[in-house]
Amino acid sequence: MSELDVLIIGAGTAGQTAAFDLVAEGYSVAVVEKSGEPGGVCALHGCQAKKWFYELTEIVARSRHLHGLGITTSPSVSWQQVLEAKNNFTSQIPPNTVANLKGNGINYIEGEAVFADPDTVMINGTSYKPRFTIIATGAIPMPLPIEGNELLATSNDFLDLEKLPKRIVFIGGGFISFEFAHFAARLGANPEEVFILEAMDRPLGPFDTDMVEQLVKATRAEGIQVRTGISIQSIVREASGFRVNLSSGERIETDLVVHGAGRVANIDALNLQAGGITRNRRGIDVDSRMMTSNPKVFAVGDSAATLQLARVADREAQVAAASIVALDDQGPEPLLDYDAAPAVLFTYPMLGMVGKTEDELIKEGIKYWKSFDMELSWPTYQRIGMKHAAYKILVDDDSKILGAHILSDNATGLINTFKQAMLDSRNVTELHRANIMSPYPSRESDLIYMLAPLLD
Repeated sequence: MSELDVLIIGAGTAGQTAAFDLVAEGYSVAVVEKSGEPGGVCALHGCQAKKWFYELTEIVARSRHLHGLGITTSPSVSWQQVLEAKNNFTSQIPPNTVANLKGNGINYIEGEAVFADPDTVMINGTSYKPRFTIIATGAIPMPLPIEGNELLATSNDFLDLEKLPKRIVFIGGGFISFEFAHFAARLGANPEEVFILEAMDRPLGPFDTDMVEQLVKATRAEGIQVRTGISIQSIVREASGFRVNLSSGERIETDLVVHGAGRVANIDALNLQAGGITRNRRGIDVDSRMMTSNPKVFAVGDSAATLQLARVADREAQVAAASIVALDDQGPEPLLDYDAAPAVLFTYPMLGMVGKTEDELIKEGIKYWKSFDMELSWPTYQRIGMKHAAYKILVDDDSKILGAHILSDNATGLINTFKQAMLDSRNVTELHRANIMSPYPSRESDLIYMLAPLLD
């Protein structure tokens, strides 16, 4: 290709976002993807795909909580039906991805991209010398130093199971393990034989300690076995399934062992060193413009050493595209601020957060004020039989939101309100006043109770 402004490596959500933004600005753009299923993990095997299971999980969990409050029989569920519905959705993503790219004048290349030097990328034996390159290759499961690790199922495998096993062990106490354990316990597995095994003293490291403690209580109340401080010696295949051998000598017999210990940037095959691109253990080093150590190369999404969240990846892609335009036009450089990036764990109840945790504020020596309560007995939660709802709101001396943490059945909506308050630099008084007229009674109207202790 003689004239190419931008080559984008990876056809996931971040790569597509950057491609569409740049072609709209008049750039010639090509997207290269080595997978036979373009579209990215989020759409095919992650955020979108898992929601088909979550929606059903929420119905079942809510019904169980309402026993004695009007529900007498829990709904029967079909794993096969939800799997078919999910597959009907995801099967359309690869062809639609290619069609949308080509329909917008973007050249789609199937192949593996490798840097030959700081200016050259090799694809299928052909040299490309784009003016700019954007790396958007996503992430893959983290390698685990466990004997028998080749027996681990991935999150992709779990979401494609033809039948849900009764016994499941999840290795690691991160997003995947907690979400999928909640799915399994509500959709057909034996809850008491669903294990989450975490090596550290506490699971879910990025979340607030108090809120995680409360979620673990809620998880154990469903029968799920959450174990911390666990060292796994080996995983062995048996005639009846698998055996997980712990260093303590304990053995756990199970039908399936799932890798839920996190993901790492999928960048090893790119030959970054030849491209003059530095990296660390979390991913490619980038600045606030998403520029790498090679000023012609940008990295976005899970390939960069930033937050591994789908919408963050999209925003990073927008910033990278705008940075390229700014370099050409000598315009103002766009900068990315992660302070108001929300994260939600799709368990039941959901755990949502935005901003700093209390532990982070203490470590950084930042003065703060907080409103905090657990096991809320507000009518909102009495009506649905939820016993572990909780919240924590952290503010500075100017009553601006430093962090918000919600454990509820509508954490997405509540956290989004706090995210917007942070973006708009609203103080607690303004936020309280704005929510007094929320639809009542609702989760949203409960915000004023959370905020009331922080009012001047």
